[in-house]
Amino acid sequence: MQMYLISDNVDTYTGMRLAGVDGVVIHSKKHLRQQLEKVMANKEIGIVLITEKLSSEFPDIINEIKLNRRLPLIVEIPDRHGTGRNPDFITSYVSEAIGLKL
Repeated sequence: MQMYLISDNVDTYTGMRLAGVDGVVIHSKKHLRQQLEKVMANKEIGIVLITEKLSSEFPDIINEIKLNRRLPLIVEIPDRHGTGRNPDFITSYVSEAIGLKL
């Protein structure tokens, strides 16, 4: 099973290429949709890494895949701009999931 990167900047793409992860840099909704269709057609790709910034720009496309498909698994990663999540993201996520305040 392979990983594939969809990024909105060259820095993240270059870093992941150095780690052996293939990918693409995109900037438009049309190109994002085309790349995701290509990735979903490739049964060897099991994990798609996508930058948080790109994911937040086109949530409709990303959420559609997350809700309707088992594979590929889409993982949002921070890029050189940092993360858009709150510092207590994991704690609040666990609290919401189990209903207990930690």
